[in-house]
Amino acid sequence: MSRLSLNQWTTRRWTVADAVDGCVRHGVEAIGLWRQDVAEQGLDVTLKLVHDAGLRVSSLCRGGFVTGDDRDSAYDDNRRAIDEAAALGAACLVLVVGGLTGVVPDKPLGAFSRDLAGARERVAEALAALAPYAQERGVRLALEPLHPMYCADRSVLSTLGQALDLAKPYGPETVGVVVDTFHVWWDPRVYDDIARAGRERRIASYQVCDFLCPLPSDVLLGRAMMGDGVIDFTPLTEAVDAARYEGDVEVEIFNADVWEADPDQVMATMKERYAALIGL
Repeated sequence: MSRLSLNQWTTRRWTVADAVDGCVRHGVEAIGLWRQDVAEQGLDVTLKLVHDAGLRVSSLCRGGFVTGDDRDSAYDDNRRAIDEAAALGAACLVLVVGGLTGVVPDKPLGAFSRDLAGARERVAEALAALAPYAQERGVRLALEPLHPMYCADRSVLSTLGQALDLAKPYGPETVGVVVDTFHVWWDPRVYDDIARAGRERRIASYQVCDFLCPLPSDVLLGRAMMGDGVIDFTPLTEAVDAARYEGDVEVEIFNADVWEADPDQVMATMKERYAALIGL
């Protein structure tokens, strides 16, 4: 269990203080934090809570959303996120890069661009602007490819191979990738790309949860506890292990039923399923 990490949104009812306390009580040694929750708790207070509890911060989520028209605002927000990740000593800052220009998650569809290639070019331009800032502050940016069903509104980065190509101009200590089982399990090239990520020392985070079938009407909430969906975790985990990833393994679940459940029971089930199905 030494590498198991609780991504805070798995127990979304908990504040940062609650989640830190829950990790201590359940013997989980690392936590993945979300910026809005850190802001609500207070950055300095969060840092003290995590430090006093002896926890590692396996990730800070999230930066990104750099494909919109207001690039200056997006870049400024990402620089703030980098500063927060540095203060927390986070292993990485997760980047969800954004969808088509003018398409905003969870908001009515307005004027938008259908220029997918252009949106992807904006991601490359953002990395060129932000990677030096992150490098100066010792923060590792972690590009997270999302399942293709989120391409329009959340991430024009859909495969691990795409993420690795974008990361290539930068040192692996500055730009890495996230391997999230929910987002990559379907990809016929995923094992080759995990092996490539290992050779290039790019794996910044391994995140695990299951993929529900059928998906709920809100597909953002289609994640499930490991073992409750369709993913075969053994070959994915073996591939990540063979790629010599030695960091924490975050359980990150967006699921209405999980969020409504008793967080302590969620933690207990998470540990059981991690031991049975992941076991790193």
